[in-house]
Amino acid sequence: MIDSSTIFLVAGDTLEPVEAELRDGIEEQQLVDWQTQWQPALTEILRELARHGVPMADWPQSWHWDWRQKRAGVAGLLAFPGFSIMADDVTQGLAQVDLTRSARSAEHQGKPLAYVDYLEVAPWNRSDRGNVPRFKGVGTALLTAIAALSVDEGFKGRLGLHSLPQADDFYRRTGLIDLGPDAAYQGLRYFEMTEDRARAFLEEE
Repeated sequence: MIDSSTIFLVAGDTLEPVEAELRDGIEEQQLVDWQTQWQPALTEILRELARHGVPMADWPQSWHWDWRQKRAGVAGLLAFPGFSIMADDVTQGLAQVDLTRSARSAEHQGKPLAYVDYLEVAPWNRSDRGNVPRFKGVGTALLTAIAALSVDEGFKGRLGLHSLPQADDFYRRTGLIDLGPDAAYQGLRYFEMTEDRARAFLEEE
């Protein structure tokens, strides 16, 4: 059974708090939202970028992700939990976690952590194109949920992830340690959240 809790996002236009629901799972409703609402919105963004001659390297770097396929690949596996955020009856963000990985930082090398396989916010919540997002704080809320899961699993808040370049600054601002490009993972930068930083992060959030 899916558990849920009330959280608050921020409306991008008014900066007022907006009640939302954090769900510790990704169900059919979220996948339908991804397919019927995220995809058309993303397609329009890509068409607009192409119309203005924006190079593909500058397009949203998760545009090719298929959440239905990702969830089907780990269906029934307890080591790959998911999270979703709902607001205005629509899915605003999704995350998938891998609990089988180990830390790389010198401080915690070899200790288990919660690895963020994928984390994505709805296209209308992105701010990297200079637009005003409908809701702010979706990515941070998902990362907070994953850090809390790490604590619940006995991993003391440790988490790690490979970041798409467009998200590097977000993870740095959140306080993750940048361990540099990973040649074995398409050259993407690898980030980790240490136990100390996780404690501070969870207290802040």
